[in-house]
Amino acid sequence: MTRHLLTILDLSREEIERLLTRARELKALHHRGRNPTPLTGKTLAMIFDKPSTRTRVSFEAGIAQLGGASIYLAPGQTQMSRHEPVADTARVLSRYVDGVVVRTFAQETVAELARHATIPVINGLTDTHHPCQVLSDLMTMEERCGDLTGLKVAWVGDGNNMANSWITAAMHLDFPLHLACPAGYEPDDSLLAQAQAQGARVYLGQDPQAAVAGARVINTDVWASMGQEEEAAARQKIFKPFQVNSQLMKKAAPQAIVLHCLPAHRGEEITAEVLDGPQSAAWDQAENRLHFQKALLEWLLG
Repeated sequence: MTRHLLTILDLSREEIERLLTRARELKALHHRGRNPTPLTGKTLAMIFDKPSTRTRVSFEAGIAQLGGASIYLAPGQTQMSRHEPVADTARVLSRYVDGVVVRTFAQETVAELARHATIPVINGLTDTHHPCQVLSDLMTMEERCGDLTGLKVAWVGDGNNMANSWITAAMHLDFPLHLACPAGYEPDDSLLAQAQAQGARVYLGQDPQAAVAGARVINTDVWASMGQEEEAAARQKIFKPFQVNSQLMKKAAPQAIVLHCLPAHRGEEITAEVLDGPQSAAWDQAENRLHFQKALLEWLLG
């Protein structure tokens, strides 16, 4: 059966743990200059409707390091931009390549590709979920904090695709997640209800200090995501109390780390002092996109 990664809920806890273990192995091999090449002869198509630095480069470099090749398809470069059905694109690409990464707006676009493809489809970001980012962030957490069990994680800011993906991670792994979001900017209601119904320790409030209190991991993201630029000025006023700064960090555990998926707007959702300071894991976090996604590609395409 063809496997896809549309959200973290497509994986079991055991599969996540195996992928994290393999990602650490691949990272160690890479640093020793001994990249394995299990994907020799494999090709990855990359359909990107949104700009990208980390997702694009980490997937392109990742499959190259594993011996494979990639084809980047920018906005307007496929017939989907001229209204070819997504289902037809999925059927055709399934005859040409071995997997597809899609970075687009609607989650339904990725889901429809997966329904009609006979090759793995990977969600490289939608407005609703960003599974590859959060899965690789779990790798960074393990590197810095050890066992994730019981580790308090805080999310401060917009209840966006990253917040949703953190909720799905907490549904599979045994850590408490505390989200602090302004009123009207909460994560997906149905996803939150699903998490709480199955007993996941996911808590939503509007107080950043309460969310961060004693946390080992503090997460944030830009206040206005791609496609929300027109809301940026209004959002700055609403989100100002949700800035991750040195005062807020004093509420966290002394050994806490800060994650930001980047790009960051210093002086808005996070201060330069924190992002560029000793508690920031943002650069390890960015590197780990490469190694986790190599583990994912090896598993799905191998």
